[in-house]
Amino acid sequence: MSEEIVKNPAEYGAGNIQVLEGLEAVRKRPAMYIGDVGIKGLHHLIWEVVDNSIDEALAGHCDTIKVTVNEDNSITVEDNGRGIPTGMHAKEKRSALEVVLTVLHAGGKFDKDTYKVSGGLHGVGVSCVNALSTDLKATVFRDGVITEQEFKIGVPQYPARQVGPTDKRGTTIQFKPDESIFAITEFKYETIANRLREMAFLNAGIRLYLTDLREKEDDGSFKSDEFFSEGGLIEFVEYLDVSREKIIDAPIYIESEQNGVPVQVAMSYNNSYSENVVSYVNTINTYEGGSHVTGFRRALTRTLKSYADKSGMLDKLKLEVSGDDFREGLTAVISVKVAEPQFEGQTKTKLGNSDVVGAVDSAVSDTLQTWLEEHPKEAKIIVGKVILAAQARHAARKAREMVQRKNVLGGGGLPGKLADCANSDPTVCELYLVEGDSAGGSAKQGRDRDFQAILPLKGKILNVEKAHEHKIYDNDEIKNILTALGVKIGTVNDDKELDLSNLRYHKIIIMTDADIDGSHIRTLILTLFFRYMRTLIERGYVYIALPPLYLLKRGKDERYCWTEDERKALTAEMAKDGKEDSVNIQRYKGLGEMNPEQLWTTTMDPSMRTIKQVNIESAAEADHLFSVLMGDEVAPRRDFIEKNAKYAKIDT
Repeated sequence: MSEEIVKNPAEYGAGNIQVLEGLEAVRKRPAMYIGDVGIKGLHHLIWEVVDNSIDEALAGHCDTIKVTVNEDNSITVEDNGRGIPTGMHAKEKRSALEVVLTVLHAGGKFDKDTYKVSGGLHGVGVSCVNALSTDLKATVFRDGVITEQEFKIGVPQYPARQVGPTDKRGTTIQFKPDESIFAITEFKYETIANRLREMAFLNAGIRLYLTDLREKEDDGSFKSDEFFSEGGLIEFVEYLDVSREKIIDAPIYIESEQNGVPVQVAMSYNNSYSENVVSYVNTINTYEGGSHVTGFRRALTRTLKSYADKSGMLDKLKLEVSGDDFREGLTAVISVKVAEPQFEGQTKTKLGNSDVVGAVDSAVSDTLQTWLEEHPKEAKIIVGKVILAAQARHAARKAREMVQRKNVLGGGGLPGKLADCANSDPTVCELYLVEGDSAGGSAKQGRDRDFQAILPLKGKILNVEKAHEHKIYDNDEIKNILTALGVKIGTVNDDKELDLSNLRYHKIIIMTDADIDGSHIRTLILTLFFRYMRTLIERGYVYIALPPLYLLKRGKDERYCWTEDERKALTAEMAKDGKEDSVNIQRYKGLGEMNPEQLWTTTMDPSMRTIKQVNIESAAEADHLFSVLMGDEVAPRRDFIEKNAKYAKIDT
C-alpha cells in the first residue's frame, strides 16, 4: 500500500530538507544512535539506508531496491526513487545532498509535506552511517544528471559534483563500516535476507534484490535472492505458519484507516499452543510491541468473547476464559503507518502513541465481527480452540501449583542433581546446563564453586513445540531447570508471563557435546527458553558454551582448536619440520572426554573461555525457524536441510 504525497512531487527539492542539529557526537557515542557497536549495530547501518529507499516506496516513487555485499565487505544500496535533492540548500549554503549526509536530523522526512509517513523518523539515518564509515560514496540520478560526492568518516572529500547525463533516476549509496568503531565488521547474509524478506511482505509490489559478491554458488554465480510479495501480509502469515497445521482455510485480512492511521492486519489460527504476534510501525519491527499490539489484543478478545457468548458455546464451560486463551495458536502480523510515531529509544522497539490503540481496536473489531458472522464454520472452530486453551491453561495452573506445593512441602529444596554455588548474588552467578552425568561430574569438579553452579541433564528434554503447557510440568528435566533458575511461568496478572523475582543466575550457559545429539539437545533447550522464558533471552541472560573440537599435542606442547581451519593452521605451525604425523590430534566427541582441569581451562574459565550470547534478531524469523525445526510438518524441515546442507557441520 503506497501513501499519497501531499505536495506535487516536483516540489521535493532542496528547500524540503530541514536541519535540526549537528553530527559531532555520533562517532563519540555510536551506541546512542544505532543501539550498539556489535553485530546488531553493524547491520543497523544497512537498515538506515534501506529505510530511506522504503520511504520513497511508501510515498509511491520507488519499486526496486538492490542491496549488494561487496567483496571488501562494503555495502551498496541502490533504488529507483526520485533521488536525494542535489540543489543548493538555502540555509546551509551547500548542496542538499551534503546536508543530508553530514548533518544529524536532516532530511525530507521532517517536512510533513514531503513524506506522509516514514520509517526512520529520528532522522539520524544516512548521516549516521556516513559518520561511522571509513568511506561513503553517494551517486544520485536526478533531473537527467548524475551527481556524486565522496566522504571519509563523514568528512566531504569534495563538493557535490555533476559527472554526466543520465536517463535513470534514483540514489546509490556505497559505504564501508569503520573497523575502529565496530567490534565485528563482517555482514551476515541471512540477517540481511531475513530483513529484506520482511520488507517485501510489508510493502507488497516492491522488488528487493540481495547479492553477495563474497560467495559463489556451485554454478559460478554469486549468492543472491529476490524478494517480492504480491499478497503482502497474507503471504507473511502463510510464511510464518508454513510448518504448522492450519485450522482455518485462509488468513483473515483487515485493512482500514482510522483517525488518519492506516491499519493492516493479517491473522490465522493453527493447532500449536503458542501465540505469535509480529508488529511493525512504518515497516520498523517493534518487537517489544506497544499501543498497536494493545489495541489488537483488546479488540480480538472483546470481539471473539462477544461472538462466543452469543453462540452459547461457552455456556457449559465452568472456567473463566482469559485473553491468553483467545490467542493460543494465533499467528498475526500487525502493520500501522503513523505520521509522527513516538518510539521508546532510537532503536524503535516499542510504540508509545496512545491514539493508535483506538485506531487498531476499531479497525480489527469492525472487520473481525463481520468475518465471524460470514464464516460460522470457521468461527466455531476458533471458539472450540479457545475452550481447549482455557481447559489446558487451567490444567497447567494446577500442575504448576502442584510442583510448587511439592517444593514447599519438601523444604523448598533445589534439584538433587544441582551443584549450587556459594555466592547468592544473581548478577555474578552462572548456571551451566550440562549434557549428561559424565560431563556434569567433570564440570562439578572443574568449576569455580564460588559463582558457578552445575545442573546435569539426563537425555533429551521434552520438545515443547509439540506439547501443551501442562505437559512440561510432567518432565523432570524441565522441572529441574525451572526450580534451579528460581523462575515461575505465570504471575498473578498473567498466566503466560515469566516471574523473575527469584531468578538466581544472570548467566545461563548451555553446554552440550559438539555432535548431532548435542546440537539437538541444545535446540530443545533453546526452544523451551524461546517459547516459555523469552524474557531471559531478551535480557541477555542465555549463553551457549563453545568447547574445543580438537586437542593437538606434540611433546609437552598442547593446543586447543575450536574450528577445522584453526586445526590445520596450528598443525602446520607445530610441525615446523614438515612432519605433521608427529602432531597427535584428538577429536573431542563429547564433554565427558575432557578431565575437569581441561574443561575448566577451555570452557569454564571466564578469562579463557568463549561463550556465545543468544539474542533475537527477528522475532518473526526466530518463530518461523523454531516451528520448522521442531514442529510436526516434515516437508518444510526437509527443504530447510536441503537449502542449508552445505553449511552444516556433519559428524562422520
